[in-house]
Amino acid sequence: MWITLKICLCLSFKCISAASIIKSGTCQLQGRFKLNGMYKDGDVILGGLFEVHFFTVFPELSFRAKPEPPYCEKFDMESFQQAQTMVFAIEEINKNPNLLPNITLGYHIYDNCVMLGMAFRAAISLVSGTEDSFSNLNCTGPPPVIGIVGDPGSTPSIAISSVLGLFRVPIVSHYATCSCLSDRKKYPSFFRTIPSDAFQVRAMVQILRHFGWTWVGLLYSDDDYGIYASVSFQQEMQLFGSCVAFSEILPHDNNPKDIQRIMRVIQASTARVVVVFSTSSYLIPLMDEVVLQNLTGRQWIASEAWATSPVFHSPHFLPFLGGTLGIAIRRGEIQRLKDFLLRLCPSNDPRNNMLRIFWENMFSCSFETGGKETDGEQMKKVCTGQEDLNTTDTPYSDVSGLRAAYNVYKAVYALAHALHDLMQCEEGRGPFNGNNCVNMINLKPWQLVHYLQKVNFTTGFGDHVSFDKNGDALAIYDVLNWQPSSDGSIRVKTVGVVNEGAGTGKVLTLDEDALYWNFQMKKPPHSVCSESCPPGTRQAMRKGHPVCCFDCMPCRDGEISNTTDAIECTVCPDEFWSNPDKDQCVPKAVEFLSYEEPLGISLTTASLLGTCICTLVMVVFAHHRNTPIVRANNSELSFLLLLSLKMCFLCVLLFIGQPQLWTCQLRHAVFGISFVLCISSILVKTMVVIAVFKSSRPEGKGAMKWFGAAQQRCTVLVLTALQVVICAVWLSTASPTPHKNNQYIRSKMVYECAIGSVAGFSMLLGYIGLLAAVSFLLAFLARNLPDNFNEAKFITFSMLIFCAVWIAFVPAYVSSPGKYAVAVEIFAILASSFGLLVSIFAPKCYIILLHPERNTKNAIMGRETQKK
Repeated sequence: MWITLKICLCLSFKCISAASIIKSGTCQLQGRFKLNGMYKDGDVILGGLFEVHFFTVFPELSFRAKPEPPYCEKFDMESFQQAQTMVFAIEEINKNPNLLPNITLGYHIYDNCVMLGMAFRAAISLVSGTEDSFSNLNCTGPPPVIGIVGDPGSTPSIAISSVLGLFRVPIVSHYATCSCLSDRKKYPSFFRTIPSDAFQVRAMVQILRHFGWTWVGLLYSDDDYGIYASVSFQQEMQLFGSCVAFSEILPHDNNPKDIQRIMRVIQASTARVVVVFSTSSYLIPLMDEVVLQNLTGRQWIASEAWATSPVFHSPHFLPFLGGTLGIAIRRGEIQRLKDFLLRLCPSNDPRNNMLRIFWENMFSCSFETGGKETDGEQMKKVCTGQEDLNTTDTPYSDVSGLRAAYNVYKAVYALAHALHDLMQCEEGRGPFNGNNCVNMINLKPWQLVHYLQKVNFTTGFGDHVSFDKNGDALAIYDVLNWQPSSDGSIRVKTVGVVNEGAGTGKVLTLDEDALYWNFQMKKPPHSVCSESCPPGTRQAMRKGHPVCCFDCMPCRDGEISNTTDAIECTVCPDEFWSNPDKDQCVPKAVEFLSYEEPLGISLTTASLLGTCICTLVMVVFAHHRNTPIVRANNSELSFLLLLSLKMCFLCVLLFIGQPQLWTCQLRHAVFGISFVLCISSILVKTMVVIAVFKSSRPEGKGAMKWFGAAQQRCTVLVLTALQVVICAVWLSTASPTPHKNNQYIRSKMVYECAIGSVAGFSMLLGYIGLLAAVSFLLAFLARNLPDNFNEAKFITFSMLIFCAVWIAFVPAYVSSPGKYAVAVEIFAILASSFGLLVSIFAPKCYIILLHPERNTKNAIMGRETQKK
């Protein structure tokens, strides 16, 4: 069908199908469509297409005679006002000396009767011109129309633009909203002063986002308008993370069962906001059912197709539809338009028959005088042409809410500004080949398209008019609120603007104080599937539910979320940890074994107690230094052993407190040297016991000369020197350093001493273990020697305690986290030190202090018993 239409129009442009070439060299129009129109001549003609009648009546086809032309019925006063607005704008431009000077605009306006066939006939008539014949076969001079305002319907606009677009005839529609018309490849010369449905959807989503309504219901009409709008709406909602709770089609046949089913869906849903893309005719049955079932507590969002519809403004709808928010085409004010409309007079020119039809419908009269015409049972009076329009009250003269008419006004001015810019072109700086400008004698419509694309002006009402790359106007909508009026009906009040071209970056502007909410709290409703997740939590999606339905899960330890409705929690950096509310990362608490905590106090007390006991024993031994029990087995070794034990107790203090470089370096070195000094002293004492026993036998009388006091000191010195060398090498190659470790406890930073070299630390402990094992073995072998006071027994017991403690230390140390590992090491030092101190020196102190009678050489050697 489209190919046929394109061919027909192409032939009409070439004067072949619509004209015949006769011998005189003129083209003659073969016929004309019977159309209602208005016409005024001018230097340049603008075409117009409007829906002045609601219906088209086609005569019956008998196929025996030429068909009668179709005719239109049911005059639409509001649409005729739009047509007259075009006439007013053209006359205003003609009077403006600053716009198109020396150029008079004319117009040729047709009625499309809301029918695609009629609209296409009107479009062909516009581009064919008004002359019955012409002889200029070179096609010079301006075309019949330089541009067209209209068509208001999307379907006729698609059809007309598909054909006229081949010749780049500019078309500026004031009411066609289909987003498909933004396709520049299909419709290269189509423009519009009304936003497309894509903008309308975005405007409605802006309102929903403003009030935080993320969970809404959707109703849409069963037609192209509703279906395409619903698809765009759901896509836009997903883009912003909002959800549609339910989506229902309003039936075109008004089936009561379908209406009741939709009502049940609305009532069952938790969504308190319902968005409706529909015309009034689809919506009326549902709203009647809303009133019948007394459905309240819903916030209705109206699309522009029914946001201004007076059908729902009656008082019985107020309890249910009061507070409705909707968007509508931008309302404008056109100065002096009403005066112009009321000055209209009918014309006798056949080309202006639309004026006569308007007059007859306005005053219910007829210009026909040849007979009596009846309208039902009423006889029509004869029109005189002198009737006064000031006495009428119809939508024609109502200029309080100019929306579509305002778009017509902007469309005419857009074409006029484009033509003005075209005429202002300076030769040599033009946009066409060779930097040429347009020759007005041979003006082509496609040349105007270039300037129309770049048009940019501001109306007297203050609205900015320009077109984007797709020919769409800047999206400007009025936000409407249905409020109660004094008579109990609904009045529509403008409470805001949606302007995507706003320079401030704020798309939606609302006067929230002017809003009326039809709820008990007089506040906007709350419509969400799940409450927002506060900081410190994250969203956990529910399986099988929309993204708006979720549970709020607290962030794990070490993770935070500092925003509302966080999708994921953020892991804190290594040296930080989450606070109790999980909404902020704070520095980790630094943990070490301090003197202030109970554990540190206990261990410090034990260390000082052991040191004091050692000092006390030294004092006792010093006071009784000449007694046999002190002098036995070299008293010098006993004092050296007490000194080393004292150092073992004191080295514990290096393990407590915040690690410093010097404490880390000294703690293990002092610990290792002290214990080697202690164990080597015990080892030498054991060897002395064995040597003394052997020297008491004939075969071993010379044993003591090889193990005298000098040899004993030298042995202790050499054994300790080896540990000093190990420590020196360790500290010089891989010295222990303070280190913050977060591997043990993730919530805390454990301040500890890194050993630096595992090998060095292992050699230090291994050397101590070797000496302890040798001492234990020798003491064990000498435990049954015949002395009454055989010190080897006590050394064996002390070494048994020492080895048991340090064997148990290894697994306990490895498995203890943080400061408790240090505590385990301290406990091992204290336990082994106390074990040595008690096992070796407690029996001697017992005899010295409590049984001095046994502190004799004979008692020690066991001779007193033998004498008895």
